Amino acid sequence: MKVTTTRFGELEVKKGDIIHFKEGLLGFENLKKFFIVDPGDQTLILWFQSIDDKSTAFPIIEPSIFSPSYSVKLLPPELKSLELEKLNDASVYTILTIPKKVTEMSANLKAPIIINNKNKLARQIVLQDSKLEVKYEMYADLKKSIMNFDSDDSKRTTAKITTDLKSTEEDSQTPETPPQERLQKPGHYADH
Repeated sequence: MKVTTTRFGELEVKKGDIIHFKEGLLGFENLKKFFIVDPGDQTLILWFQSIDDKSTAFPIIEPSIFSPSYSVKLLPPELKSLELEKLNDASVYTILTIPKKVTEMSANLKAPIIINNKNKLARQIVLQDSKLEVKYEMYADLKKSIMNFDSDDSKRTTAKITTDLKSTEEDSQTPETPPQERLQKPGHYADH
């Protein structure tokens, strides 16, 4: 199905990707259907786009990205409301607040969005843990995670890198000019 959004334009959304809230989000109880948009940038931030209101999209992120020790403990009635047997079958996201000064961005760790991956049923649940913050400033943690993010393509592909041995042997027989001599030779960079 095609969905028109204010932020992303017109998007094609598969019915199986639509996330359903029985109760809506806190403060947005009338919005029941959402889907996740990955803008494909380096921030690891996704967008939770409403189908019911094209102008409503929330920046979200998996809290484990910037806070590896973050854990969610749900009560049996909460699991039941999501038709979940165990939390391993769910995705957990936190809603971000991104002010003009990006370094002050924060995540709502107190009320994450829990999505049952099997049936796409979701709830925003206020957790009972009193240590969790509604406005956890996480910019520095996120920046560190992005810098340490494993981008080794060899772990994500089966493609093999091959080299032409003949050209490699020829290249190794050509003597390389030592760096000191390259700096001393006149050229168009010599004045700099």
